[in-house]
Amino acid sequence: MGSPDNLDTILEAPFHEALEALDALMAQNGKVFLLGAGCSKCAGLPLMEELTAKVLGRDGLDVDTSDILKGIQKSFAGASGPNIEDYLSEIVDLLAIAERRAERGATDKQVSINGKKYSGQQLRESAEKIKRTISDIIECDGDKIDVAVHREFVKAVHRPMRPGKLDALACVDYLSLNYDTLLEDALALERVSFSDGLEGGVTGWWNPVVFDRDGLSSRVFKLHGSINWCEFKNDPLPRRVAGNVNVLDEGDKRILIWPASTKYRETQRDPYAQLAEYGRKALRAVPGSQKILITCGYRFGDSHINLEIDRALRESAGRLTVVAFTSDNDPQGQLKKWHGDPSITEQVLIFANRGFFHGSNKTLSNDDLLWWKFENLTRLLGGER
Repeated sequence: MGSPDNLDTILEAPFHEALEALDALMAQNGKVFLLGAGCSKCAGLPLMEELTAKVLGRDGLDVDTSDILKGIQKSFAGASGPNIEDYLSEIVDLLAIAERRAERGATDKQVSINGKKYSGQQLRESAEKIKRTISDIIECDGDKIDVAVHREFVKAVHRPMRPGKLDALACVDYLSLNYDTLLEDALALERVSFSDGLEGGVTGWWNPVVFDRDGLSSRVFKLHGSINWCEFKNDPLPRRVAGNVNVLDEGDKRILIWPASTKYRETQRDPYAQLAEYGRKALRAVPGSQKILITCGYRFGDSHINLEIDRALRESAGRLTVVAFTSDNDPQGQLKKWHGDPSITEQVLIFANRGFFHGSNKTLSNDDLLWWKFENLTRLLGGER
């Protein structure tokens, strides 16, 4: 991972005041973390743009899948930073169109991509091959995956923030947009009790009631699915099957991951709908309590996630605080909108690459602050001062 970044700039005035504000929030109950792809980079996994390039350049994709991907990529010409999740979303949206035509008995059951017609079956098979390729890429560099930073992160989040005070050890919710299992691995290695919605062990089945069990230290809501979840024929609910277990009567196990922005009807079914509802509830604070949402490794590119956070902020009556770490020099996009909205600006703390922004407080830097990097946030949460 290379030498650790020098954090002197953010440990000194005027930015140490921002860290004091972070410490005060971390000492409270009701903590929720939203983790995006940037949090997996330090472990050796690709960022979304890198994953996109690897999928597009993957040897072994069949002709249909390769042509479909190239056609979809062409349709995004001029778009800002489209990635493999956007392409996969487009494919499954087109699949929904093809299947709806077939269900209604339309004469033309195919959809056109870059001037070529494809059936629903072709689209479904290509979508599954792309998902499996994503899974293979995430898993194929197994010798390079390093869970050390995630273990330190888990220890930092779940340590008592104040000596003798156990209140900060209340259940922490993680909203994970990542397909990998780094967070779950780290929680298990650090013996932090958690539930990801599956009952059992290495082999397990979907049973969301486990999210509501007493005594949990954390809950992991994998809003986009996981590379170690699979779907059997005629059962859309996740299973987890050990790699050395061959379930012949179930046919080919499909990787159960979902693209970020798809409107495909499966996103309205379980388990996706259940996970979305749990994630929604995680952002709501009951009267007399507070919720703190800390985002890291997320570039606010998922309109569904942004909408849920926006709703939670506006409906919270001040009981939800958002702490956003961003590699942009100053607030951009969704963060810029929140920061500029007088009705909620005091509820949003933005730790940007070149400054700290909170309400009327704007503390700028001429240097890169780098507190947005997952490994550096981990150091700060662990008490480095």
